[in-house]
Order: sequence, then structure tokens, then C-alpha cells
Amino acid sequence: MTNVRHFLQFKDFSREEFDYLFERTRWIKAQFKSYQQYWPLSDRTLVMIFEKASTRTRLSFEAGIQQLGGSAIYLNTRDSQLGRGESVEDAAQVISRMSDVIMIRTFEQAIVERLAAHSRVPVINGLTNEYHPCQIMADIFTFIEQRGPIQGRTVAWIGDSNNVCNTWLQAAEVLDFNVHVSTPPGYEIEAKRAGLHGTRHFKQFSNPLDAAKNADIVTTDVWTSMGFEAENEERLRAFADWQVDAEMMRMARPDALFLHCLPAHRGEEVSAEVMDGPQSAVWDEAENRMHVQKALMEYLLLGRVKV
Repeated sequence: MTNVRHFLQFKDFSREEFDYLFERTRWIKAQFKSYQQYWPLSDRTLVMIFEKASTRTRLSFEAGIQQLGGSAIYLNTRDSQLGRGESVEDAAQVISRMSDVIMIRTFEQAIVERLAAHSRVPVINGLTNEYHPCQIMADIFTFIEQRGPIQGRTVAWIGDSNNVCNTWLQAAEVLDFNVHVSTPPGYEIEAKRAGLHGTRHFKQFSNPLDAAKNADIVTTDVWTSMGFEAENEERLRAFADWQVDAEMMRMARPDALFLHCLPAHRGEEVSAEVMDGPQSAVWDEAENRMHVQKALMEYLLLGRVKV
């Protein structure tokens, strides 16, 4: 099973592979927008395993595989034997014999790693506590689409050092851009947990306005991620000064984009003025999840496609 490619962390692919994937995304999206049928994955089946709730992940993968001519099967761990004690390893053996690609959205990264180790088919990380690689693919494609190459640019991450932040940090190493991170005290990034090799591509700032200065992208996420609901009141107090608002966007470059993986809480991590303002690209970003994942599934199942 060692020859099967998986996408479990952003750093699983090289810069050259991402260049290819972003170009494929552009082409596949153009087919979608011009109502051109493109079914390279006809008769292929995607199994989607959900342990965490989802709107965008399910919709983008299910619509995406159907637009490529394939089909999707939804499995919730509550409604399957995975929720009744069947091991991840045994489930991987069975599911991968009946499908062509697996996407899983779960808690610990170790679960995704175990699933991939025992799967005959590609496994895609749809989100874990540690990483969210498909989201950052969509974010970076959105920037490239609207502003050009990301190499050498600066991304300001404001807020919690969560799975999305970790993945931005990995992406910076792979694609050679910079990340300015500002978190409240006690919520700083952990380089080891993020899987980083060094500190050349990121800087930490105690003042979020300093982090946003001259940034090309300003991005954030909810202050309380899934699994941390018990900390909500404490986090609301701790993060009060880390809202992305108009003042913070004025610190960034005039053509900076605001990104958010959604769902967003207006009035908490982002002001309504920014969320719904002219620099916000969040709806394009949300749609692009589907298009980058189509390119990803095509690549994992068919390799490089010449059109």
C-alpha cells in the first residue's frame, strides 16, 4: 500500500505539485463556469467519513465528485460500526475495497494516519484538530486567482493558533511565503505541533495590528473551535482585542484580501464591516474548496492529466 498517495498534511505535496494542482483547479473551474461537462472520474466512488459536523466539507466534496462524474457515499461515525468500536484499521481495509478514494473529517490526526496506513486507496484529510489542508489549498488558490503568485507575500493570521493556522505555517514553508501570527497570551503557536522545520517563514507578534502591517492577506477563524466549547466564555474574554476590524485592515496593504474558512461569527473574530466589505473574498474562497478538491481527487486517482 506504500505506493498509494494520500493528502494528510499540506507538506505531503511539493511546491511543483501544488503549482500543477492550482493550474488544474483553474481549468476545472473554468469548465464548471461554462457548463462544460467533464467526467474524468466516471464510475469512481468517494466515501466521506464524518466524526465532526460539517457544511462546506460535505457539500464541496459531494458536489465535486458528482461534477467529475463520480458518486459519493456519506458515513457518519454515529451511524456506522466505527462508532461502535470497530477499529480504524479494520474499517480502512473494508472501505478501501469498496471505493476509490476516502475523505475523513475527524478529531486526532493519528486517526487519519492510521486510516491511510491500512487503505488501498487515497485518503484525504477533510479536517483534524491539527490540520486543515484542503482549506488552505482553497485559500491560496483564491489569492492566486485574484492577486497573482503567493511566493514572497505576507499572510497575517489573527487569533487562535488552531488547525487552520498550523496549515498556513506548513504552506508557507512549501510555497515560500511569510506568515505573521498574533495570538492572545497562552494561545501561541507550537512549532512542533504544526510540523515545522524552522522559523524562517513566520514571525509572532503580541500586537495584532503589528502582525497585519503590510500584509497581503488578513485571515482568522472562530475563537472557539469544535471540541473547545467548554472554554467559550474564557476565550471570548481572552480574544477580545483580536477582532479583525476596519482599523486592522487599514494596517494591511490597500489591496489585501480578507479570508475566513467559515462559519464566521460577526462581532467576534471579525467585524461585519470587514466580513461583508469590499476586501472580503470569503464567498469565492468557500466555492473554491470544491474546485481545488476536484483537482486533488483527479490527481490522486489519475495522476497528471494532459488536456
